Amino acid sequence: MAFFDLPLPELETYRPHVREPEDFDEFWTRTLAETRAFDLNVTATKLNTSLKFVDSYDVVFSGFGGHRIKAWLNLPAGAEPGSLPAIVQYQGYGGGRGYAQEHLLWANAGYAHLFMDTRGQGSGWGSGGHTADPAGTGASGPGFMTKGIGNADDYYYRRVYADGVRAVEAIRTFAQVDATRVSITGASQGGGITLAVAGLVDNLYAVMPDVPFLCNFERATSLIDNDPYHEITRYLAVHRTHVDQVFNTLSYFDGVNFARRATAPALFSVALMDGICPPSTVYSAYNHYANDNRAIEIYPYNGHEGGEFGHKLTQVAWLNRQLAQSTTRTPNPTRTRT
Repeated sequence: MAFFDLPLPELETYRPHVREPEDFDEFWTRTLAETRAFDLNVTATKLNTSLKFVDSYDVVFSGFGGHRIKAWLNLPAGAEPGSLPAIVQYQGYGGGRGYAQEHLLWANAGYAHLFMDTRGQGSGWGSGGHTADPAGTGASGPGFMTKGIGNADDYYYRRVYADGVRAVEAIRTFAQVDATRVSITGASQGGGITLAVAGLVDNLYAVMPDVPFLCNFERATSLIDNDPYHEITRYLAVHRTHVDQVFNTLSYFDGVNFARRATAPALFSVALMDGICPPSTVYSAYNHYANDNRAIEIYPYNGHEGGEFGHKLTQVAWLNRQLAQSTTRTPNPTRTRT
C-alpha cells in the first residue's frame, strides 16, 4: 500500500478530538471492581520443555467475571526471589498464546515474561488459543469487533481489557518478580490492549504499544475498508440507525482515551503504509499520551508488519536503558480518578 494518510509533519502534530463519555472513569472503576470481586486465584504448573535456560509455566488466573484466563510464564532458569523485571504481553487479533516455547526473547533478555491468551480467540492464525469467552452477546457480525456492541457493559473488549489488568496483577504475585518493575507490550490488538491497561493501572514501569489497534475508531472506519475495523462498517451497513450508539459504545474502549490517562514512559511504533491500523490513528493516541517521556519508532515503507523482529530488539534495548536509569528516575505518579 502506498502512502494514504496524512503527511508525517501533520501526523506529528495531529491531536484530534475523540469522543469521550462523561462517565468513562466511573465505568472503568466499576468494571474493575466487579472483576476484582472474584479472587485472582493464580495457578502455575511448571512445564517439561527440555529447555535448559528458561523455566516455563502454564498459568491460569481469574479475569472478568471470574472467567479463567490462560497465559504462559517464561523465566530465566533459577531466578532468585524479587530479582526480575517483568513484561506482560498481549496478543494480536485472532491469535492465541500458542506454545510457551514460541515466546523466549524476553526471558533470555533477563525478564519474567507473561504472555496472555485472548479470550475466545486463537483460531485465526498461529498455533492456537486455549481460553474460552463464556459471555453471550446480542446480534453481531463475524469476528470480535461487534460482539455486544449494543451496550458498553456487554461489549467484548470490556472483558478483554479487564483480563489485561488482571494479567498485570497475576505476574506481580510471582516470587521471582520485582513488582515495582512491571512493563506491558503488544502489537496491533495487543498494542490496543496495552494502551487500555496503561490507562487503567497505576505504577507500571513502561508501556510499549506496537502499531496499536483500537484507536480513534471513527477515523479508522472512515479511512480504510480492511478488517478488523471493516467489521464495524459492515455492521453499520445493516444497522443503519445505530451509528451514534455504536460509536458511543466504542468510545469507552478507544485507546486515545486511555492514553490521556497513562502515566508510565512509553515506546510506540507506527508504520506509515499500514492499511490495518492507519498512522493517524496511532498518532491520535501517541500525541495524547499523558507522559512526556515517550518516543515513537517510525517505519515509513512498512505496512502492518511494522518493524517486525527488529522492533522487538529495539524494545529490549529501550527497556534496558529505562532500567539502567532507574536509580535516578522519578516514580510514576499515581493517577486520581474522578
